[in-house]
Amino acid sequence: MSDNDGKKTLGLRGAGGRPGNVKQSFSHGRTKNVVVETKRKRVVVPKPGAAKTSAASGAKAGGDPSRRPAGISDAELERRMKALRAAKAREAEEAAAREAAEKEREEERNRRRAEQEAKEREQREAEERARAKADDEARKQRESEEAAKRAAAEAAAAAASPKSDAPAARATAGKPAAAETPRKNEREQRQNRGKGRDDGRRSGKLTLNQALSGDGRRQKSMAAMKRKQERARQKAMGGPVEREKVIRDVQLPEAIVVSELANRMAERVADVVKELMKMGMMVTQNQSIDADTAELIIEEFGHKVVRVSDADVEDVIADIEDSEADLEPRPPVITIMGHVDHGKTSLLDAIRDAKVVAGEAGGITQHIGAYQVQTDDGVTLSFLDTPGHAAFTSMRSRGAQVTDIVVLVVAADDSVMPQTIEAINHAKAAGVPMIVAINKIDKPAADPNKVRAELLQHEVIVEQMSGEVQDVEVSAVTGQGLDELLEAIALQSEILELKANPNRAAQGAVIEAQLDVGRGPVATVLIQKGTLKQGDIFVVGEQYGKVRALINDKGERVTEAGPSVPVEVLGLNGTPEAGDVLNVTETEAQAREIAEYREQAAKDKRAAAGAATTLEQLMQKAKDDQNVAELPILVKADVQGSAEAIVQAMEKIGNDEVRVRVLHSGVGAISETDIGLAEASGAPVFGFNVRANASARSTANQKGVEIRYYSVIYDLVDDVKAAASGLLSAEIRENFIGYAEIKEVFKVSNVGKVAGCLVTEGVARRSAGVRLLRDNVVIHEGTLKTLKRFKDEVAEVQSGQECGMAFENYDDIRPKDVIEIFEREEHTRTLD
Repeated sequence: MSDNDGKKTLGLRGAGGRPGNVKQSFSHGRTKNVVVETKRKRVVVPKPGAAKTSAASGAKAGGDPSRRPAGISDAELERRMKALRAAKAREAEEAAAREAAEKEREEERNRRRAEQEAKEREQREAEERARAKADDEARKQRESEEAAKRAAAEAAAAAASPKSDAPAARATAGKPAAAETPRKNEREQRQNRGKGRDDGRRSGKLTLNQALSGDGRRQKSMAAMKRKQERARQKAMGGPVEREKVIRDVQLPEAIVVSELANRMAERVADVVKELMKMGMMVTQNQSIDADTAELIIEEFGHKVVRVSDADVEDVIADIEDSEADLEPRPPVITIMGHVDHGKTSLLDAIRDAKVVAGEAGGITQHIGAYQVQTDDGVTLSFLDTPGHAAFTSMRSRGAQVTDIVVLVVAADDSVMPQTIEAINHAKAAGVPMIVAINKIDKPAADPNKVRAELLQHEVIVEQMSGEVQDVEVSAVTGQGLDELLEAIALQSEILELKANPNRAAQGAVIEAQLDVGRGPVATVLIQKGTLKQGDIFVVGEQYGKVRALINDKGERVTEAGPSVPVEVLGLNGTPEAGDVLNVTETEAQAREIAEYREQAAKDKRAAAGAATTLEQLMQKAKDDQNVAELPILVKADVQGSAEAIVQAMEKIGNDEVRVRVLHSGVGAISETDIGLAEASGAPVFGFNVRANASARSTANQKGVEIRYYSVIYDLVDDVKAAASGLLSAEIRENFIGYAEIKEVFKVSNVGKVAGCLVTEGVARRSAGVRLLRDNVVIHEGTLKTLKRFKDEVAEVQSGQECGMAFENYDDIRPKDVIEIFEREEHTRTLD
């Protein structure tokens, strides 16, 4: 059935631009009318003399006004003609350039072709010479073999034939056999040689039938085939078949795995294991051997030994001094230091016009903040804001190690405080210049002269006291003195002439580190040298990684960070310690090797510090621990610096009887693992600016583990002190309430000896404790069995009255002995 069955073909009616109707019928009876309009394209055919006339008119300077397009002046026509001529000239130049380039390429192709042909010709000639030489040698060998066989055959024939045979007959019979034997042997050798070549050539190939039939025969590898071909080619060329042995310098650490040793020598592992077995060591390729044994193996294989230590892995990040020509000016790094609540963060907020203090719990900075500020003069300043609380001593000391200028903030109404003195000591230890900012100058109780006078006691002499330290009176609330402070910082930075080389591998210091739920381990790094770029591989402390992203202090992603620029670095494999140094390495293998070495060294150091060296020390340590009550706790914080500060604060809590033991401290949310550890040791879990996840909360409720959350370090330290104080034994205090002198001793039946006493001082109570003194020496201490006034039992007897006393389980009493009466009181002790 054709496509047109039951249908009419489309057609056009009419001609020109008139519309026409096309009627289309379908097999099921439906029809459809289509309106079709046709248009003809107008074709303009120029007259025969038009082109010549146009060219002639274009050649004229002014042009023919009658044939010129309407509205075009002479100047416009001249410009058009000039542009046309310039375009034609440019086309001609481009065509000439293309022809010259094509000609050069053709010459280059011809030259290369000639060189290739010459090289191939030389190679063919060398192969032909080698082949001819090989054929000559084979021919000579065949001739020698044929002569030897001929001689052997003649000797055999002469021995076998009887002496009576005629010599002519022997010669006639022996010649055809001698001539036929070499030809037969040569034919057999040629057939065998062809068979062998075919077997060797086909043995390395896998056919479809062999693959489907599962033939288990071991085939030669491609590498083996290539080696065989290379040996054959070298033999044909007349060169040495065996490769020359390469003697290598093998770096040998203190211990090395057998497979790694073979890899460094470029030898087969099986050969190395075989040599070790010859030496009596039954080892596998995954076992380690000592350096002395490895040295014997290296010398056995003919290589040279280069002894290295494990610490040599850090030589790749050795600090290289930059030349003066490579140094460029860099922004100064300014650290804000001072006592808690003296207005450090508020002062920095006033400078950079931001509200960081609103995000800190209780208005206390508990992390190191790193910010960059641009002054009105266009000068860039990098600020570090450090906490002022006593628990953050180590964080402040790290701030002083990476800074160029220290701004010491002292409140004018509070003067010099303990953390102020500590900040002064840190700045002096780091050897950095100091600028004193006397803050809160707007308060009524402000006394800046008192601050200057108290700073003299700590060898900080300001300019107004004829010293060299700049001092500025500022107010973070009103903004007074901020411009003067920035001018002082700029002046100090100009004096220092700070420079760094941005065109080298980056090096920086970790200001803070934390474990972010969405981003993983994040480190705030202040770049000190070089430029850190996205994609760089680095090692920082015991961790390493590759820079996945860089985020500046404004929360924006950047591709690189130069000297004195603080950035957040993403892409670490773990959370580093605050204060670690970041170094960029060439390869990830170097970074991993350095990090593993540092981790192992730190582990060994901790094990050595915690281990007792002798048995006596071990027994003494166990005895001391037996007498000390411990409060075990777990600490989880949001950043590494806060966790470190809390652990240091916990170590300072306690005395000879009680101490706080931090079982585990880390960064991140409280997990179910932390709850399990806390339950096993009966310890509470303290979370600082972190929370427990759902599974951890459920597990804690089931197992009865206490979780406490804190956002201010004051409260955490106070609560731990209170808990540790509960472990202290109560203090027993004695209050002397009276003295009694024994006048006479009576013996009473069913009671024993009873002392007739006179209360000389205070009061005697039956519930109180008593001591028997003889010549001011304590003879007995105990309790009273009876206290009588006349014949009646009484609770107490006042001074100046007589009474009868009997001791519990003690009868050795004499006249003129003195009885000391006292009461005991328990007082709850607290840790200071």
